[in-house]
Amino acid sequence: MSGVFEATEVIGHRGAGRGVVDGAAENTPASFELAARTGADWIEIDVRRTADDRLVLFHNAALDDGRAVVDLTEAECRAEGLVGLEEGLAAIPPELGLDVDVKTVMEDGVDAPSRRTLALVLPFLRREAARRRMFVCSFDPGLLLGVREGAPGVATAWMPFVRNPADTAIPGAVGIGCPIVAVDARALGLAEDGPRPGRRALEYTVETAHRAGLELISWCPDPVDAARFAAAGMDAVVVDDVPGAVSALGSTGGAREAQ
Repeated sequence: MSGVFEATEVIGHRGAGRGVVDGAAENTPASFELAARTGADWIEIDVRRTADDRLVLFHNAALDDGRAVVDLTEAECRAEGLVGLEEGLAAIPPELGLDVDVKTVMEDGVDAPSRRTLALVLPFLRREAARRRMFVCSFDPGLLLGVREGAPGVATAWMPFVRNPADTAIPGAVGIGCPIVAVDARALGLAEDGPRPGRRALEYTVETAHRAGLELISWCPDPVDAARFAAAGMDAVVVDDVPGAVSALGSTGGAREAQ
């Protein structure tokens, strides 16, 4: 099945991994450089809008002090160490794929269309799609439908929230029209887990996703589970331990051998 990915590829979560990895904070140029240097095929970033309709890289809806990012200006966000989308994109080598996790806010439901996260991010998506492999993921199906209409050349991935079972994720992605479905590793079952009634075997889940015409990715398995997922034929893994996952996939016939 041809698609976005080649074999099982490694996507660096927020760069080199969540939090601070080897001194590099998530969603920063330093983290992107570290992910690239340690073997990531792709880099995932989190994008949010600010009060003055700019876009910054940040995972959570609010800073540690409780202030919502959407209530702060870009300058206020930068003063807290956040990186602007333009700066972040410039730091990601074009030979690496780009996974853009777009975080919408409730204000997108009431603000003028020109101020909504979708409208702000579309120009960046169109530009990046012309120079690198990329896809957009989101928990918001409305955002994904908007990307499909506004940037039809950009692949979309539905993330049906944390621990959501593949039983509904796969048909949901088909219904929305996304070519990729992203499932929390914990919902698929980790190596340390025992059997759970109703949870399908990993190999069956991957096969079913592929028969549905989907590529299946998962966040955030450790290297042991990344290797299991690769052996089952999963298309990509979003990981917090890039070198560990690269090593694990290299020893199980993953992305390293296909390139």
